[in-house]
Amino acid sequence: MQHEPSTTAATLPRPTALGDVKGWFHNVDQVLFDWFLTRQRDRAHHGDLLELGVYLGKSAIFMGQYLAEEETFTVCDLFDSPAEDRANDKEMNKSYSTLTRSAFETNYLAFHDELPRVVQGPSHVITSLVAPGSCRFVHVDASHLYEHVHGDIAAARELLGEDGIVVLDDFRAEHCPGVAAATWGAVATTGLKPICITATKFYGTWGEFEPVRRELAGMLAGRDDMWHGAEEVAGHSMIRIDGKKAKRPAQPPSRHEPVETAEPAGPVSAAAAPVSRNPLRALLGRR
Repeated sequence: MQHEPSTTAATLPRPTALGDVKGWFHNVDQVLFDWFLTRQRDRAHHGDLLELGVYLGKSAIFMGQYLAEEETFTVCDLFDSPAEDRANDKEMNKSYSTLTRSAFETNYLAFHDELPRVVQGPSHVITSLVAPGSCRFVHVDASHLYEHVHGDIAAARELLGEDGIVVLDDFRAEHCPGVAAATWGAVATTGLKPICITATKFYGTWGEFEPVRRELAGMLAGRDDMWHGAEEVAGHSMIRIDGKKAKRPAQPPSRHEPVETAEPAGPVSAAAAPVSRNPLRALLGRR
């Protein structure tokens, strides 16, 4: 069941392009989200999408393009609710004091006809609301505290279906040592396989590894805007990606402004355009 937008959302500024939405979602990670999600679609890998921690919706808006008609996209965030523990509440007040659900709703509805399923609360409730094994792609970008990230990774493992992909944000940022500890701890102890890393995000799976790693390496070899290399980690050949010069893929168009075009591209991934549920997008014939 879709949530209705709040009445406050209608009075907030409306973004005219994805770049207007505040947040941290670098071009290289947009390229990788596009590649992984499109690869799943092309292989008829069905399943739901989940994002833990949405801030103002930048990556959620991007992910929403790849949702098939029969699938559910769930987002979970405290928004402007108080955290249940003092440490998490302190982090929220310091870093995300301007975060509100209304702002997220306004941003998301500028690009999509319907809101995702919105869970306003701590991320640990998600396993009681999303069915085990139902997801194909989980993006974890919630608390930076070790105990919470450890729990979020465990939740992702439970909720991902066969060969699902988990993406962990801020896994090596200097101000987030808890994320790093939880990420590499999961690699060491749970069988999480590291497919690739960028400056800010870790991409992994508990499922099929070698075919997806090989295809990703092939895609990267065909581009001249990103450097990549390999490193053995926990018995797997993980791809390291330098994407500072990455050209972003085509952007989801806002209904409030003409469609934004993609930057001049280098060699393009063989991945096809994602399926859109937005009639405006279909009318415009754009991704």
